[in-house]
Amino acid sequence: MVNKRPGDIVQGDKTGDKPLSEVVKSYIAEKYDKPGAVYLGVVHRLDRPTSGIVIFSRTSKALPRLNKLFAEKEAKKTYWAVVKNKPPKEQDTLIHYLKRNQKQNKSYAHPKETPGSKKGILDYRIIQEFNNYHLLEIDLHTGRHHQIRAQLAAIGCPIKGDLKYGFDRSNPDGSIHLHSRKLRLTHPVQKEEMTFIAPPPSEDALWDLCDTK
Repeated sequence: MVNKRPGDIVQGDKTGDKPLSEVVKSYIAEKYDKPGAVYLGVVHRLDRPTSGIVIFSRTSKALPRLNKLFAEKEAKKTYWAVVKNKPPKEQDTLIHYLKRNQKQNKSYAHPKETPGSKKGILDYRIIQEFNNYHLLEIDLHTGRHHQIRAQLAAIGCPIKGDLKYGFDRSNPDGSIHLHSRKLRLTHPVQKEEMTFIAPPPSEDALWDLCDTK
């Protein structure tokens, strides 16, 4: 498990920036004094401006098993999001039909099914309020493109810093206040139940106010 910083990319892309996967490979090679190429399988991704838990596979045997866990929604993901506008309810289940626009790299959340859309479901609850902002804890039931960002924007609660989905200004470092906080899954080989918890980014005025106990 790696706690990704906002701004890191999980896999290489057209920017040419060094991806997190290569950083982790270098770390493994140095820590375990491994000669030659280091194997590392990318199991899932996080959007570049978000932070939090990313799981990698260190063996080719474990990778398809981990992929299956994520594909079959057996890996349970919990996120934290900071929003300025208070949601209409203290807690709720949001159901939208999400349609991705490839050119814009953006998803639109519709209240009813539309051609090419996919159903998106999440639960949220307000867990803290501070400085006119609200910290939401979100449990994902589906894993759609930009799902949390699009669904929160659809109820009038865009995530802090997320210009793409309607927040009024960006964060200075280009991040958004969305953090992959917790991941629960069964180890693909040892079959043990595992829970990972990642602290939010440090030295951030709002994240520092979050009660992480």
